[in-house]
Amino acid sequence: MSEAGSVPADKSTLSEARLRLLNKYRRGEFSKTVGQTLQITRRPADKPAPLSPAQEQVLRRAQVTGDRPPFYNESIAILRQGPLDAAILERSLTEIVRRHEVWRTTYDVVEGQPVQIIHPAPDTFPVSVVNLQSLPMNERAAAALQLATAEARQPFDLSAGPLIRATLATLAEDEHRLFLTMHQSVTDGISVNILIPSELTALYEAFVNGRSSPLPELPIQYADYAHWQHQWMKGEGLAAQLAYWRERLADLPPVPDWPGDHARPAALTYRGAIEPFTIPRHVAQGLKELSRQEGVTLFMTLLVGFSALLWSDVGQEHLIVGTLSPVGRKRSEVQSLIGYFLNPVALNDDVPLEYLVKELGIESDAERLPLFPWIISLAPRIADLAPGWNQSFMDAESGGSRWELYLELREGQDSLLGRAQYNPDVFELATITRILRDWDRLLEAMVVNPDLRLSQLPSAISAGNSANLQRTVAAN
Repeated sequence: MSEAGSVPADKSTLSEARLRLLNKYRRGEFSKTVGQTLQITRRPADKPAPLSPAQEQVLRRAQVTGDRPPFYNESIAILRQGPLDAAILERSLTEIVRRHEVWRTTYDVVEGQPVQIIHPAPDTFPVSVVNLQSLPMNERAAAALQLATAEARQPFDLSAGPLIRATLATLAEDEHRLFLTMHQSVTDGISVNILIPSELTALYEAFVNGRSSPLPELPIQYADYAHWQHQWMKGEGLAAQLAYWRERLADLPPVPDWPGDHARPAALTYRGAIEPFTIPRHVAQGLKELSRQEGVTLFMTLLVGFSALLWSDVGQEHLIVGTLSPVGRKRSEVQSLIGYFLNPVALNDDVPLEYLVKELGIESDAERLPLFPWIISLAPRIADLAPGWNQSFMDAESGGSRWELYLELREGQDSLLGRAQYNPDVFELATITRILRDWDRLLEAMVVNPDLRLSQLPSAISAGNSANLQRTVAAN
């Protein structure tokens, strides 16, 4: 599916509806709406803080499922090699909670509308400390992961809060792991990979050396962004996006089943498991070079490979593939904000998915995921931290999954690191392993010969090792 905004050189291929929108845009008829919402400012203080559309989507589904298993729990691990003062670490987390209102937010209903309840900053944000040094050295890492997994599987009370928990595990005098478990509605990939580790380590290094916080105060908060987004959705920008999607989804193909191992349950179970994987260095570097040659992002190249594999397995020509778009992160005002700025999208990211489904009358129900049951994303590179600090791409499992299959990737030092989150009520691990193996071979085939035809994919996938693949692609 094309991204919104891409215009072919031959304008005669555009439909009348798209031509009207293009001409309207060129005449500047959208500029008034854009100007009215150009800057995100503080929301009215005398009104309840609304939920962002993304938060509404998360809470609606959590309410339907009872959030069990707690598939909206997100976990990260921040590693410390060297001495650590637990009291100063707690002080650093407390400062982050003070800075970011979203981390002291709960949810309620006021006059029939869901709202954010922003609580006063606490004097201290508690950190549970667990000392594992009494265990044999070779058992401590596994015990720490068990702690993280137990936390990841504990649901949050969305009306009581807090919506973040912290556990510090000490494996040795100079080895510590801080596990943070957060509800999805208060965090996203940039928060997890960049903002939280960067702020925490910067604050700790300042406090441990007797300095004050080096971080500037935030001009706006997440609730201000939520208020702004609701205002934007009342303007012509949304109308233009909906017009685009009415055309693109006019003849919506049926959502096919990726051949699984079990009959799909009548209602989604939201059970989940995780299988880590790696796209090796030579393939990852080849994909990056191919992306540069074609003038596209690495994500778009990975998406092409994923779509081709989906076509090969499913056998349906017209497919909708989803991703998690940090839609709100387009705005310069929110770059330093922790919060939930993601939107599951069909490769067009301004309109919230469930709003799109509702407005276009797409058939859906609370138990089924509309448009696409599979999703792929490329997370931002983990932030460079101060010496002695690191972040783990940890595998603590909440036991839940929103998707039948979700491939999450991020750039490592040389390779691409990934996690396949899948529903074990649909797929057995052996099938997931096969899908990942086939995708790896397909990506390598793309690197060897980007002009490979779709009809040649089965032979490329079945080629096996790299030497066989080279010969197979050359023969084709």
